[in-house]
Amino acid sequence: MGKTVSKLSKEDLRSLRSATYFDKRELQQWYKGFLRDCPSGQLSEEEFAKVFKQFFPFGDPVEYCHYLFRVFDVDNSKYIDFKEFIIALSITSRGTMDQKMNWSFKLYDHRKTGKITYNDMLEVVAATYKMIGPMVSLPDDEKTPDARTTKFFTLLDKNPETDTINLDEFKRLSKLDPSIANSINAYEGLV
Repeated sequence: MGKTVSKLSKEDLRSLRSATYFDKRELQQWYKGFLRDCPSGQLSEEEFAKVFKQFFPFGDPVEYCHYLFRVFDVDNSKYIDFKEFIIALSITSRGTMDQKMNWSFKLYDHRKTGKITYNDMLEVVAATYKMIGPMVSLPDDEKTPDARTTKFFTLLDKNPETDTINLDEFKRLSKLDPSIANSINAYEGLV
């Protein structure tokens, strides 16, 4: 799927239909739009951040996009192709809660170790705060990235200095703090 072709092949359509929650028509529409915005068929991290900037004009999404881009770029090619894009979009917008949690875990596990350290989480939370800027009012116990990250570790009875969070614990965390599930479901039904 690395070649730029104006239309998805039957084989690609079949493969993407089984890998996503999109039907044939939706896949063709998304592909057409993807090629319109990325004529080369590849989306760079810089282009990805430009798109995000449109949705967060009062903040700076560049750092957050770096982490998000790494989750989209499954093959580590430094580009997002249509297949990577549409599968990520399918999971985040229409996937099951379990699929969304697995995907979200990868965002925080940006070193790809299978566990999230306090600093791993703090980096992504700080990038998120930088992206949303001053437009969102946060609860007192989440006013800073450090406070929010500490809150998450505390909810799991974890020591931020020595402990890590694995996938199962991350899933449990979403049950302990509804804001996590709410943010993961933010794109539900949008596409």
